[in-house]
Amino acid sequence: MKRLVIIAAATVLGVGGTTAAVSAGAAPARTATQVAASNIAWAACPTDVTGGSYLKNAECGQVEVPLDYRKPGGRKISVAVSRVKATDKANYQGVLLGNPGGPGGSGLYLSGGLASWLPKEVAARYDIIGFDPRGVESSKPALTCDAGYSDPTRPDYVPANAKEERAWLAKSKAYADACRQKFGWLLPHMRTTDSARDVDSIRKALGAPQISYYGFSYGTYLGATYATMFPEKVKRMVWDGNVDSREVWYGGQLKQNEAFERNMKLWWGWVAKYDSIYHLGTTAKQVEAAYYKARAAAEKSPIGGKIGPSELDDIVLSAGYNTGYYIPFAEILSAWVTKQDPAPLLGWVNEGGGDNGLAVYLAVQGVDAPWPSKWKTWHRDAARQYANGIRFNSWSNTWFNAPIHYWGAESGKAFKIGDKGKDVPPFLLVQSTLDAATPYPGGPQMRKLFPSATLLAEQGGKTHSNTLNGNACLDDKVTAYLADGTLAPRKPGKGADVSCDALPALNDPNPNAVKAAGAGQGKDVPVGRP
Repeated sequence: MKRLVIIAAATVLGVGGTTAAVSAGAAPARTATQVAASNIAWAACPTDVTGGSYLKNAECGQVEVPLDYRKPGGRKISVAVSRVKATDKANYQGVLLGNPGGPGGSGLYLSGGLASWLPKEVAARYDIIGFDPRGVESSKPALTCDAGYSDPTRPDYVPANAKEERAWLAKSKAYADACRQKFGWLLPHMRTTDSARDVDSIRKALGAPQISYYGFSYGTYLGATYATMFPEKVKRMVWDGNVDSREVWYGGQLKQNEAFERNMKLWWGWVAKYDSIYHLGTTAKQVEAAYYKARAAAEKSPIGGKIGPSELDDIVLSAGYNTGYYIPFAEILSAWVTKQDPAPLLGWVNEGGGDNGLAVYLAVQGVDAPWPSKWKTWHRDAARQYANGIRFNSWSNTWFNAPIHYWGAESGKAFKIGDKGKDVPPFLLVQSTLDAATPYPGGPQMRKLFPSATLLAEQGGKTHSNTLNGNACLDDKVTAYLADGTLAPRKPGKGADVSCDALPALNDPNPNAVKAAGAGQGKDVPVGRP
């Protein structure tokens, strides 16, 4: 549960093709005079922000919220919001709020993003709202602690000895100290429950009696928190890539490491099928060995002067998130290993991008739930996983989260989510069975906690939060639900209520296919993982 990545996705297909269904949350059509009124001062949106190209037809503003909701008359901060207004007033369905995940992911662009990815006739029924959660990018203040913290090259994630481990600990502590010095007043107020209250403040500012909500990745946990706190304010919800609330947050890192190891091995195997093109090995083990050989060499001599072993891990990890990256990353790895051409890899280096996403990620997870108080627990778990063959992500995930060990704000108990009163209207959960960032058990667990939820499983899906990404079976069910509340009924038992097969992984690694995969088949979506 770490780095922000660019997830390639595709424009959604049309409405239709649903299974046997019931109507859930359908509302009578509103007239134009019933459209939600807003007291937000709307203006043109910035374009020099994450996903700025999606904001060309949106309007933006700020919603002032209390720093501490226990002191509503005290210090204020603000949350950036954007809006693409409904055009089908005869079939108006209210406000649809989106969150891309993270925590720390910018979602301001989602007003235009969702408006572009949903079928036009569905998007037209909603005022679509994007927002940057407190501390994120265009919200005020934007949390930043050390803008160059992740710039290359960094120490190897895998410490060879105690000295190297101490170097990472010192780096992690320095980052936490910088956060405390700059934003110690904000850090205690970065819990997911604070953001959920901000969502309700946005609802009030929009003049909306209820909201619909579309959350990806960590956005599912934010949605679950909101639904638990404000069930009567919910109309419809789609949660894609559900966080397992039993693992918030330390345990979730360990489960995620296991899932990414599996997915990376699946990618190694895919690359091996095309050894005639990539020349990295004819078996998954040979491709994996070629990667780790290149990784070891990068420690001695960073690729292009900027890619050491840690940077290489960060780049290639995206193949574990999204099968759309199978071809592009096989290409760039092959270019380096077989031709010593660093240019394709260098194009993926994250340098000078700042640390806002990381800072907010740590700030939220650091206070949301307890973490092990003794470093020996962190060390033991990372070393155990690495020794047991979970090599790719065990230590990198440890160091990504390590500043939390020194964090400048106390963690509280994890918020208990769920709908015991059965007050939440029927809604849709989506989970891919081979998602690494949010492993599959998170879906059935959310279904258990929310008795009104229907679980849609993508069988064999390896791409994280994969709705609105070209799988018509998934997307048709999502859009039918958002259009008028049509939802497959729950089945007895603990499993999925309805399933779709994943689309086959790209299997045509010719130059044209590489170009198409790199272009994301229509959209580039900045999505954070929890």
